[in-house]
Amino acid sequence: DNVCSGELKFHYTVHTSLDVVEEKISGVGKALADQRELYLGLLYPTEDYKVYGYVTNSKVKFVIVVDSSNTSLRDNEIRSMFRKLHNSFTDVMCNPFYNPGDPIQSKAFDSIVSTMMVQAC
Repeated sequence: DNVCSGELKFHYTVHTSLDVVEEKISGVGKALADQRELYLGLLYPTEDYKVYGYVTNSKVKFVIVVDSSNTSLRDNEIRSMFRKLHNSFTDVMCNPFYNPGDPIQSKAFDSIVSTMMVQAC
């Protein structure tokens, strides 16, 4: 039962963070259109997690959730992780055999994400 409440708390944190992303995007408005990418920084720190956000010019939202006890990751490293994630995501989207909306089934993308998960631990 404790696992379920932890999972629920995690999902709540991520969904709340996405609301913060929406608020930040609407606050930035037209300035966003002039930028190629937008790193939003720390969105929603909690006792257990720190959630960072990033939005592309096509309004794709990325969040990275880091355990709050992890103090070794610096802001520039998080920013770099988002850039790698964005580049890999772009590679998937540019694949002529990928249908937008389908689940991403790319070994290269999975590898990038897995590497980031290890780096963030």
